[in-house]
Amino acid sequence: MTTAQSPVELVDLGVQPTPLALLLLGREADPRSERGVECPGDLPSPSDPDLVERARAAKEKLGDKVFVLGHHYQRDEVIQFADVTGDSFKLARDAAARPDAEYIVFCGVHFMAESADILTTDDQKVVLPDLAAGCSMADMATAEQVAECWDVLTEAGIAEQVVPVSYMNSSADIKAFTGKHGGTICTSSNAKRALEWAYEQGGPLPAKVLFLPDQHLGRNTAVRDMGFSLDDCVVYNPHKPNGGLTVEQLRDAKMILWRGHCSVHGRFSLESVEDVRARIPGVNVLVHPECKHEVVAAADYVGSTEHIIKTLEAAPAGSKWAIGTELNLVRRLANRFAAEGKEIVFLDKTVCFCSTMNRIDLPHLVWTLESLAEGNLVNQIEVDRETEQFAKLALERMLALP
Repeated sequence: MTTAQSPVELVDLGVQPTPLALLLLGREADPRSERGVECPGDLPSPSDPDLVERARAAKEKLGDKVFVLGHHYQRDEVIQFADVTGDSFKLARDAAARPDAEYIVFCGVHFMAESADILTTDDQKVVLPDLAAGCSMADMATAEQVAECWDVLTEAGIAEQVVPVSYMNSSADIKAFTGKHGGTICTSSNAKRALEWAYEQGGPLPAKVLFLPDQHLGRNTAVRDMGFSLDDCVVYNPHKPNGGLTVEQLRDAKMILWRGHCSVHGRFSLESVEDVRARIPGVNVLVHPECKHEVVAAADYVGSTEHIIKTLEAAPAGSKWAIGTELNLVRRLANRFAAEGKEIVFLDKTVCFCSTMNRIDLPHLVWTLESLAEGNLVNQIEVDRETEQFAKLALERMLALP
């Protein structure tokens, strides 16, 4: 970031930097935000040829005291040290199922580590190898913005009808808001069930849903899976007065979508789908529901990360697949199933890793494991008691879904 201008220079140019802009530039730290901007400690050199052996030695020294979680989007160099792999919620539950592990090292991003801290015991310490490993989608909805949105809904006279449904890819603050206001959490696998539950909560007036923070998962679930029309959905933009919506639009909407998206899945386009079909005759297009609606509509199959993996496991030999999700996972799947004659390609021609997920590299993991092995607790992720209480309430509502 050495080429970026300082906040003073930006002001002199007539540009007022927002707190989020300063955060992304590494100029500020916000303990209530998704990400931090510093990782204390002396990291090993990424060119150190002994990194793999150092990680193995530190992990062996820690033994059962450490449990390493690896998200599907992690690099192979990190995944090789994971005790379990999976999506964010599966990993958090796996951590909760290992109460004897003193340290939970979460190779993922900040909101995932928060969820693990919420679900594990007070004696367990959740560690994120790099505090700057955040999630751009989760960053798109802050607690202050969502509180202001609720004020807008209250002034419009519809807050009592609105049930918040928040995607797992959200900060603990947003999960707590959801729990406090009678809502539930969802994953990309159970979003339909969560929405059905939310619409059943209506009283004298039909329920509406405020879906946070990914507009695409909310829209795709409502329209593709539940038969809503696109006109039933409106997008609330937290950067515009009243979300950029009129009172009439809010009152008429069945689904109020937060203006957020995944920086990886949002890159895929209809042109990507058309191009891969032209290049690979007979290809099956399989995408994540965080993709844009037109991409999901043009795909052959749509599903969560776990669904994508299971679909490819069950696919016949010789079949061809273009996958619309994070590149680390697609490449790993392509290598895994190559021997079975399955051709698996990335949906887009442009290389696209999850940049924040990729902050967890081997030097950060080695530094973390060696620090813990020496008795030094680093980069602990802790959710305060009140936030944990209400966030857990929202998670429990999800777990109670039929």
